[in-house]
Amino acid sequence: MYRSGTAGQKDRSTQSGGRGWDLLKTRDFGLLFAGQTISQIGDSLNKVALLWFVYELTGSALKMTVVGLLQTLPPLLFGALIGVYLDRVRKKPVMIGVDLLRTLLILLIPLLHLAGALTLERLYALVFVNGIVSTIFGPALASAVPLIVPKDRLVAANALMQSTTNIGLLVGPVISGVGIAMVGAQNVLYADAATFLLSALCILPIRMNEALPCVNGARRGWTDGVGQDLLAGFRFVFIEQKTVLLLMLTAALYSVGVSAFVFLLPVFAKDVLGMGPMELGWLWSSLGVGMLIASLWLTSTTQGNVSRRLRLMAGALAVGGLAVGALNIFQAPLAAGALIAVIGASTALFTPLVWTMLQELTPAHMLGRVFTSFATGGMAASMAGMAGFGWAADAMGPGASLAGISLILLTTAVMAGVFSRHKPQASGSTVHGSGTLLTQPVAAS
Repeated sequence: MYRSGTAGQKDRSTQSGGRGWDLLKTRDFGLLFAGQTISQIGDSLNKVALLWFVYELTGSALKMTVVGLLQTLPPLLFGALIGVYLDRVRKKPVMIGVDLLRTLLILLIPLLHLAGALTLERLYALVFVNGIVSTIFGPALASAVPLIVPKDRLVAANALMQSTTNIGLLVGPVISGVGIAMVGAQNVLYADAATFLLSALCILPIRMNEALPCVNGARRGWTDGVGQDLLAGFRFVFIEQKTVLLLMLTAALYSVGVSAFVFLLPVFAKDVLGMGPMELGWLWSSLGVGMLIASLWLTSTTQGNVSRRLRLMAGALAVGGLAVGALNIFQAPLAAGALIAVIGASTALFTPLVWTMLQELTPAHMLGRVFTSFATGGMAASMAGMAGFGWAADAMGPGASLAGISLILLTTAVMAGVFSRHKPQASGSTVHGSGTLLTQPVAAS
């Protein structure tokens, strides 16, 4: 079984009873946080600069949207298989390798453009491959956090990890916009590539005590037992561990509502709130600020048990659902900004709490499969939410979509409240269908 470092390596601030912020003072988590902050800023740079670059290159909005589609498809196509292989390897080398690959793939775009060799097909191919390797990173990170953080600090650690995303969303687009105006979108991509290189350098010194899974005392080949491991992961999520299944259903419903709200925010701003592009920018900032404040608040709360976290999640989603509905009533700019900040804060509590419960309930040798299953399900639900509520906004008006999203979030809150009464099962340690699980210890690196 994986272990999260020796007692001699741990800073006192990682022990029970410390504040969430104390994790940043520790060598390993502090480096992980720094790397993720830089990487998330890079992700935001990439989103803005790449879309702008493609639009400048092609002059076609449709061809620009293909970039988003190519970034969305990999989790749906390869998520389950990626999870199987993640559970067979050490997470630290995977994260470093992914960041180095992302550095190269992003760097190739401006270099090929400079050489006059960048065709639209090559650009799409680079975006798609980058989407595949990026799909690997999230589950690897979620699986790595318990290796460097004590179990009773997981909520704080996951909240801090989420705050890096919020920081990236607040800082990245501004830097990207200024950079595009000053040096051009293709040159901003050089800076984007550099952020992933810096992230890899931050991960390199982190110490993790990991174990390589073995079956019957032997390491498996790359093709050995893949089908069995896939089935074992599906059985764990959908049959054996009821709490994980309940979490997945809740997360899927949550993704339907939240993704639709974020995707349609420009429509709501223009048609419901009567705002222009400048006010829309303030609304995006309000959403990000609310998310960041909630993430940071979560670092200082008592972790509690699964039932307590589900109740906290239920309360937050209920508040968020009511705030979404209230946008149809309170449409003054200041009131709308405040409501959207509340929505951001309510949704920001969801992911750290779910990650923590999954990390606690899932055996370490199955974390990759479980987290990729959640990512795949969440992506499918997000696409359904965006398509469904986008159609509803056109057919029945954006106000009706707001009411529907509000209902979805309130229903999710009710589900989380009901599930809080469900007694979670203890995680097991057998890899079903793959023989007896043994482990081969690996020294901390």
